[in-house]
Amino acid sequence: MTTESADRAAMPDEDLLLAYRNRADRQAFNELVRRYERELYSYLRRYLGDASMAEDAFQATFLQVHLKCDQFEESRKFRPWLYTVATNQAIDAQRRNKRHRSISLDRTTKQEGSDDLGSLMDLLVSKEPAPDSRAESTQQREWIRQAVEQLPEPLRLAVNLVYYQGLKYREAADILDIPVGTVKSRLHSAILKLNQAWLQTEPNSM
Repeated sequence: MTTESADRAAMPDEDLLLAYRNRADRQAFNELVRRYERELYSYLRRYLGDASMAEDAFQATFLQVHLKCDQFEESRKFRPWLYTVATNQAIDAQRRNKRHRSISLDRTTKQEGSDDLGSLMDLLVSKEPAPDSRAESTQQREWIRQAVEQLPEPLRLAVNLVYYQGLKYREAADILDIPVGTVKSRLHSAILKLNQAWLQTEPNSM
């Protein structure tokens, strides 16, 4: 790695975008793509449930970064802004193709201010599981996947960003252009709906 490349690798995302915008530094743009290639593609793949659509949305996202870099406010953080662009591209792709994403939420998000929510899996299964409950985990994850697909779009977006991508409330709020309190209320609404659906299908499980 050259000294120049090493310097770029150490630069914050925001400085790289400004270098591309102000000096047409193509390598700075390439560094941003490299940093977010796996992370952002994974997000789009989970959101859209289709590898080809995710690849197209990824390419469209960085095309929009190129086209809209002049609109980037220097006081903002790049990552939430990038996710805003990517989410909009995913929504557009989903509408065009009339496809629904598929995500798995069998994980616990650890972030400041979110411990009260726990994980969806924790809230959807018995607090005192039977000895053979582990064998049912695959079936439970599939049920959650299908149930999340049925949530209204605003709730699915909040769940995907916070629970799956592990973004903080503030970052999710910036991406969705809504108050932090609205992000929290949407997550609670999603959990409530999923719990109600779980009780209806498995009345003896809670």
